[in-house]
Amino acid sequence: MEATSVDKTVKRTNSINNAFASKFAKSMFLAISGLVILSFIGTRIFTHVDLNLYGYMVGTIVFLGGFFYRFIAWGERPPTKIYIKKGIKLLFRKSTPKTSVEHLGTYNFIWNRGIYRWTQHVLIGWGVIVSCMVTFPLVFGWMYFTMADSGYYTIVAMGINLMTVPADGVIAFFSYNALNFSAIAVIIGVCMAMYRRLKNMQARAEQKFLYDFLPLYLLLFISITGLILTFMNVFLHGTGHYTMSLIHQYSVIITLIYLPFGKLAHIPFRPLSVFARNYREHYAEQSMKQCKVCGSEFVSTEQTSDVIDVLEQNQIEFNMKDGFNLAELCLPCRRKYRISRFSGFATHEVLIKEANQDAKG
Repeated sequence: MEATSVDKTVKRTNSINNAFASKFAKSMFLAISGLVILSFIGTRIFTHVDLNLYGYMVGTIVFLGGFFYRFIAWGERPPTKIYIKKGIKLLFRKSTPKTSVEHLGTYNFIWNRGIYRWTQHVLIGWGVIVSCMVTFPLVFGWMYFTMADSGYYTIVAMGINLMTVPADGVIAFFSYNALNFSAIAVIIGVCMAMYRRLKNMQARAEQKFLYDFLPLYLLLFISITGLILTFMNVFLHGTGHYTMSLIHQYSVIITLIYLPFGKLAHIPFRPLSVFARNYREHYAEQSMKQCKVCGSEFVSTEQTSDVIDVLEQNQIEFNMKDGFNLAELCLPCRRKYRISRFSGFATHEVLIKEANQDAKG
């Protein structure tokens, strides 16, 4: 009976997969279907749709296409498959909430690099997150506002009236200015990042315009045009609003289309860092691998085995004549061993630490 039920489940899964030409097509279909269903519910059967936001909706759908293409191509790599597969199994570890907060909320992993870099990451990161949390619900109708004759706003989320607030109250003020506050945070963070990249000699040597500076310029342009829109509405009584709204909308759409293929792609990929952290911590608690040369523990035994397996899958072998695999050496000894192969001197047997071996940050 158990075998029969398993066979039925496999056949059902295969039949679903066979309905699509590829994993990309399946992912896009499910994502778009999910957005349509949520919009159907949130807009009360499409009775509250803001057509002025249509361009953002199209840009988001194109972004999803690029994101799934990039994610599937990346996820098909053998190392990524291991991280995702084992990361899902370890998702319910007790330390997962803490790790998620540190990696996705407080950015503690950047603190060791300096308070300046940590501040710029927090400002850019949370500025972008807040703007997305406000923009996407408005674009797809998951959240909107209605106003009665009495001067009160009703906040509606997923078709449900959440609360009624005064139009000139604190909640209404922060709700309508959330994008302005996030824009200011992004502008400050971007300016800090650009200053560092222009002044820091090491950063300047590693920068490329299209990869490193263009994303910052796009974020800066979106934030500035958004603030200009608010200025026009408040102080110029809407003069020039239509033209500036189109400029702002096009800048957002271009950024959404570019996002999956540039440096900003690490934003939607960032949650997977929790998988990697859980993987390292869980298997490190089980057993640590000792370096074959110096004897120091450098990674988990599981990670070493996974590295060797991945190399074999790609028909790459690093089995040395000395009776060990190169993956079984810590990084300093691995570098020394490679030098010894060229110099003829057993540099890996010299038990002297490198100057930056224990460097942090």
